[in-house]
Amino acid sequence: MPVTPEERPHIPRHPQPWTLAEVLAMPEDHGQRVELIDGALHVSPTPGGRHQKVQHRMQVALDGELPLHLEHFPGINVVLGPHRMLIPDLAIMTCPGLEATYYDSADLLMAVEIISPASRSHDKSLKRMLYAEAGGRYYLLVDPALRPSAATLYRLDGKEYVEIAVSKIGRLRFSEPFPVDIELV
Repeated sequence: MPVTPEERPHIPRHPQPWTLAEVLAMPEDHGQRVELIDGALHVSPTPGGRHQKVQHRMQVALDGELPLHLEHFPGINVVLGPHRMLIPDLAIMTCPGLEATYYDSADLLMAVEIISPASRSHDKSLKRMLYAEAGGRYYLLVDPALRPSAATLYRLDGKEYVEIAVSKIGRLRFSEPFPVDIELV
């Protein structure tokens, strides 16, 4: 059912660059993701069904594989700097038990981004670059548009990511930063 203009979330007019404090003070909106990149908002809709299935499959698989000193969260705020905050589809954090409104990129072990039709270039290039600049140690990019889904794991090497694992026939296996064997949808 289409959303009427009255039902659409409203982002207030804001002539100046947004600050992290202003973005974090916005009311929670379960219909959109609001990210901050160098003072500008990047607003995207909630992901669709296939994206959600792949994300759920990954969460369940990771749940049984994660060492106790790690924890994974779907859709959390990760602060990459004073003017940057991204929301990875899944974040594997090194601070288990911490309950916060936002998490620091220093605690981010791996950002998992599942490509959506509206975010393809954003996930493949911009977010990858921003996570690398912030020192995100691993970046996992999943493409659910392919049948079966495809995934590539990158490790930060200096200031850039290098490919260390690629899915084969719908299955992703890697040994670092911890062993994983996931059947993608």
